[in-house]
Amino acid sequence: MGVYLSTPKSEKFSEDGENDRVRYGLASMQGWRSTMEDAHAAYPDLDASTSFFGVYDGHGGKTLMVQVLHMIISVPFTGKVVAKFCAKYLHQQVLKNEAYAAGDIGTSVQRAFFRMDEMMRGQRGWRELAILGDKFNKFSGMIEGLIWSPRSGNSNDQVDNWAFEEGPHSDFSGPTCGSTACVAVLRNNQLFVANAGDSRCVISRKGQAYNLSRDHKPDLEVEKERILKAGGFIHAGRVNGCLNLARAIGDVEFKQNKFLPAEKQIVTANPDINTIELCDDDDFLVLACDGIWDCMSSQKLVDFIHEQLQYESKLSVVCERVLDRCLAPSTATGEGCDNMTMVLVQFKKPIKCASSSEEQSSQSKSADNELEIEGTQD
Repeated sequence: MGVYLSTPKSEKFSEDGENDRVRYGLASMQGWRSTMEDAHAAYPDLDASTSFFGVYDGHGGKTLMVQVLHMIISVPFTGKVVAKFCAKYLHQQVLKNEAYAAGDIGTSVQRAFFRMDEMMRGQRGWRELAILGDKFNKFSGMIEGLIWSPRSGNSNDQVDNWAFEEGPHSDFSGPTCGSTACVAVLRNNQLFVANAGDSRCVISRKGQAYNLSRDHKPDLEVEKERILKAGGFIHAGRVNGCLNLARAIGDVEFKQNKFLPAEKQIVTANPDINTIELCDDDDFLVLACDGIWDCMSSQKLVDFIHEQLQYESKLSVVCERVLDRCLAPSTATGEGCDNMTMVLVQFKKPIKCASSSEEQSSQSKSADNELEIEGTQD
């Protein structure tokens, strides 16, 4: 099977939800791609005062040959499996980190990103990835289970503690495929956005689009410097001629330098973290994978959403219309042919903002500006 289908799969998975702080809608669509490798998470009530939303965009291994070999000799872990792993576990790790209990949301989110790479290693990581795979993966995992099974009988304790397991894949170093991760954590009036990769988070403030994340492409100076220092190279805009991202979860082949910490590897899961105070000028938040941003700029998407909200109240329907607008009529150009996932979060209660207009004028002079990225810079 090739990269693209002969006709796109335009069926959508959609969802809506709300609590007393926010209402949200989301939609995802496979489109022209031969497989769906996006995943998402939406937990308006992560705890009593916190909401969590995330998008994860999976991508393949280093080469087609590597992926073929995986299918022959092992469970064929693909980008969608890493994305699904993040969607299942990343928000849980945010909650479990001791920094979260201390009120340090940014640190807990950053550690959760790194924790994904740690959890996907070894026998336990291999088994969890196998469980999250497609039917072929599950079949292979079942055969493996006939040969080996966990020694502990309490699976709940294993999930909570991520206990070490012995088995034929104890030396598994992690998946050679990977996933972007872009998450938004809302607690009271504070919004924390963490990003690794080229999925993006944008906020609409008085109709103006502000990027709350940075697309981690290899040609960015800070990314290029880290890649070269770690022993990598950039060719045709790709890390080692293969990966068009400079940060991602997974992609273990780019994280093998034993003399460097995780944040300084050729490709790192280290997220940029941006923290802002919400105010009554803030309309909504958008999280989306690059399948959307390849087709619409941040400002054009914000404008389109505002237009749709004038006569459509169901947020998932607004997301579906964005996906339909972005879907290409053919695969001739490549744009509009990717998987597409979008989460739209509307803030319910207006919050007073002391210097909103002053902040807006100082933080942006063009339609697609970024608010200042805080912390975790290499």
